[in-house]
Amino acid sequence: MFRRTFLAAVAGGLALPAALRLPARAAGPTAVDLALVLAVDASMSIDESEAGTQRAGYIHALRDKRVGDAIKGGPIGRIALTYVEWSSPYHQTVIVPWRVLKDTADAKKFADELDSLPYKAGSTTSISGGIDFSVKLFRSSEFEAARKVIDVSGDGYSDYGRPVTVARDAAVAAGITINGLAVMNERPKWKQAAPNDLDNYYRENVIGGPGSFYIAVRNLEDFSRSVLQKMVLEIAGLPLDPASRG
Repeated sequence: MFRRTFLAAVAGGLALPAALRLPARAAGPTAVDLALVLAVDASMSIDESEAGTQRAGYIHALRDKRVGDAIKGGPIGRIALTYVEWSSPYHQTVIVPWRVLKDTADAKKFADELDSLPYKAGSTTSISGGIDFSVKLFRSSEFEAARKVIDVSGDGYSDYGRPVTVARDAAVAAGITINGLAVMNERPKWKQAAPNDLDNYYRENVIGGPGSFYIAVRNLEDFSRSVLQKMVLEIAGLPLDPASRG
């Protein structure tokens, strides 16, 4: 009876009664070339000047046409991006939630949103906590990403929480690549200096997964350039020339 009523209504161009209408098909996940978490150190070792420089570096990069061109150059032509600040194992904050970016205009909107939000310093340094939190963001997102990347920037060792190599290996096993930005600039004499082997620490303990790489930043004047270089490479899925590492 249902089949005859349904076919007769369709053939006659009639609107189906509500009880006979088929349920709407649920929308699938949004396909993107890349889902990227910018996971930025906000621990106490990051002073106000460094924090401002880090934010400004990402804002500058997102406003650069080369980032927009890299986004449009992908097979799908869009990426998903979120910006996170982390410190202790219990302190991770999503500053800008997932956004889909298709071009330079979208990237600039993301940058403007980030630029408008306040900065709040955290406490201890737990890179593992930042990685674990970022992995959860992928699980809760509504994207079907060809690649998943966590972009970790920080100025010290992971000294709290579970071992960073354990967190890294778990992320890599989940199909996620981790890239690093080791911030090794000089600091005022009253502040503890950044470890002089932080670049090696990031290479051995933090980065991992297909095509993973790190860049060392040795002065804040180079931070924006390094962030831009790293984001373009990540979005385009290109390897880093070893000679260009800091």
